[in-house]
Amino acid sequence: MGRFKRTSHAVYFCEYHIVITTRYRRKIINEGIFAHLELKLREVHEHYPHLEFQTVNHDKDHLHIKASIPPTTGVGKMVGVIKQNSSKDLKQKFPFLKQVYWGTDKIWSDGYFVSTVGIDPKVIERYIEQQGENDRGQTSDSLFE
Repeated sequence: MGRFKRTSHAVYFCEYHIVITTRYRRKIINEGIFAHLELKLREVHEHYPHLEFQTVNHDKDHLHIKASIPPTTGVGKMVGVIKQNSSKDLKQKFPFLKQVYWGTDKIWSDGYFVSTVGIDPKVIERYIEQQGENDRGQTSDSLFE
């Protein structure tokens, strides 16, 4: 079915660009921590198989994630799951983080950035304008060609 996903009652394309920053913008993410974060994201996917991490990268003080999240699940909830499932474990695996963030298990800032990664608005407008003409079916992958 291509990039469209399916649940029992919906067909959807809900992709998001999420940026999670470290607490106090501390530059703690190195290659070792990033590799461990990728492992933690795989574990999150195992528990939430409908959540798909498509692209993940980082800078020293933030993590970029492109993810597909179904419309039945809140983006904020998934960000919380990612933060919760990585913070405490990272501090245990990388002891220097206990000195950087003493007195708390948190390594992530409270907030996050999110934007949709959607189909081009012009494509949607063209699709709406062409309704009734040459109908290709509402759930077809060729819908937005």
